[in-house]
Amino acid sequence: MRVRHFWWFGLLMLAGTLVQGAEQKPLLAQQPTLSKTSIVFEYGGYLWSVSREGGEARQLTTGGHESSPVFSPDGTQIAFTGQYDGNTDVFVMPAEGGSPKRLTWHPGQDFALGWTPDGKRVLFGSDRDAYADFTRFYTVPAEGGVAEVLPIWRAFDGQYSPTARKSLTSRFSSGNKPGNGTGAGKPPPFIS
Repeated sequence: MRVRHFWWFGLLMLAGTLVQGAEQKPLLAQQPTLSKTSIVFEYGGYLWSVSREGGEARQLTTGGHESSPVFSPDGTQIAFTGQYDGNTDVFVMPAEGGSPKRLTWHPGQDFALGWTPDGKRVLFGSDRDAYADFTRFYTVPAEGGVAEVLPIWRAFDGQYSPTARKSLTSRFSSGNKPGNGTGAGKPPPFIS
């Protein structure tokens, strides 16, 4: 009988330890973007928002897989990459939450990168015109419309400077850098 009680006591202690360990796991928030008042990040395939002063995060999106949030220059909107209905496209939504508006409709993969400094257009990358393994930059009006290609070939990541006179571009993703995969031979950023 004493062995049976000891066994149950050990099982309860183990369960308590596992529950306590589960509560202490770090939050794997990814891809944060900042405005003057808020932080939006991706966690578990959804976008979440929290005040820059701290507090409890609230979920902004549901129903798809969202990533790569980017605040508009005035902080009122968020552009992001979303996967709904099996396609990856660019969406925009109010910073306080609400229904996302789809901006791109091409069957190629489109991914949000940023905004033009005036906040009227969203910068995104896409392989829609690729005849080989590369992506290009495009902009699309924030209210929706036709995307326009930018004259930069083989661009993967980048953003406009606040004055829009220059843009900083990485021509290679981490998956196709020249060299041995450790960054050796990485080309310098392209400034246009």
